[in-house]
Amino acid sequence: MEIGIDSFAAAPPDTGVALSGAQAMEQLLARIERADQVGLDVFGIGEHHRPEYLDSAPTVILAAAAARTKRIRLTSAVTVLSAADPVRVFQQFATLDLISQGRAEMVVGRASSVEAFPLFGLDMADYDALFAEKLELLLTIRANEHVHWQGKFRPALTGQGIYPRPVQQPLPIWIGVGGTPQSFVRAGALGLPLMVAVIGGETHRFRPLVDLYREAGRRAGFAPEQLPVGLHSLGYVAETSEQARTEFFPGYARTFSARARERGGLPVTRAQFDAQAGPTGALLVGSPEEVAAKIQRHSEALGGIARVTFQQDVAALPHEQVLRSIELIGTRVAPLLR
Repeated sequence: MEIGIDSFAAAPPDTGVALSGAQAMEQLLARIERADQVGLDVFGIGEHHRPEYLDSAPTVILAAAAARTKRIRLTSAVTVLSAADPVRVFQQFATLDLISQGRAEMVVGRASSVEAFPLFGLDMADYDALFAEKLELLLTIRANEHVHWQGKFRPALTGQGIYPRPVQQPLPIWIGVGGTPQSFVRAGALGLPLMVAVIGGETHRFRPLVDLYREAGRRAGFAPEQLPVGLHSLGYVAETSEQARTEFFPGYARTFSARARERGGLPVTRAQFDAQAGPTGALLVGSPEEVAAKIQRHSEALGGIARVTFQQDVAALPHEQVLRSIELIGTRVAPLLR
C-alpha cells in the first residue's frame, strides 16, 4: 500500500500570528521535503480558486517540490479538468515529469468546489459534459503525439503535435471521485485508477460504488490489478490518540462549522467529531497504531486499497505539528501497512 499526503496549500489562517502567503508556501514545500525524507510515497496538491487556498496553480508548486525532493511521487489532488484546456494540462504535467525525472502523476476530477466555472466563463449546465469531453481529449493526447480530435467545447485538433512528451509512458492519470455512481462507472470503463475522497460518514458505505467501478472495469476487459483504488481522507497523527484528537478538533470544527453556516446548517460538535474519528468513521485521526489499524479496516471494507492519502489542512495546525505528523505517518504508520 502506498501512503501519502494531500494538501490544498491553505492560506495563513487568521490566528493572530502574522504569516505571509510566501511564508505559508515555504512551509508547504518544507512539508513535501519532510514527506520525501521519511519515505512517504506520494504528495498531492489540490486546485482551488478561493481566498483560503494558495493552490490555483498546482503544477508550479509541484515543480518547485520536484527540485527539492528525490523519490516521492508528485500529483494533483485534483486537477479541475472541466475548467482547463487538456492540451495545457498535459503539457504542464509532462514538463513536471521531466523535471522530476518520472515522478509526476495527475488526479483529474469535476471538482466539488465550482468557483472555477464562473471564473473561466463556463456554464454549470455543462458540468458533466465538459469533464467527459476533456477527459477523452486528455487520454487521446497521452496516447498520441499528433492528435486528430473534434469536440463541442474546444477547437478541433487536426494533427498538431503536443509537446513535451513525458518520461513515463503512459503518464499516470487517476480519476478523483466523490459519491456519484456514474463517475465510478466511467473510471472503470476507461481502466483508470480511482481515488475516492471520503471526508465524512462511514467509509465502508462506499463499497457498493467501488464495486460498480470494478465491475465496469471487468466488463471493459481490464484485469483487477489494472484497477487500483485509492482513499483520500482527512487525517492527523500524534503520539497518542487523545493528543491527536485534542489538537485536530478545534481547527476542524472551525472549518466545517463555517461550511455548515454557509449552507444553513449547525456547528460541528465534539461528539460528532469523535464519532467520525471512531472505528468506522472517515477521519484518520489518532495514534500511529490506531490509524494504521483503521486504514487496514477501511481497506478490507472496500475490497482492498492501493493508496491512502492524508489531508491535514482543514485543522489549520501549527507548522511544527504538521511536520511531526508527517514524520509519524512515514516512520510508524507506513511500515505497519506495508
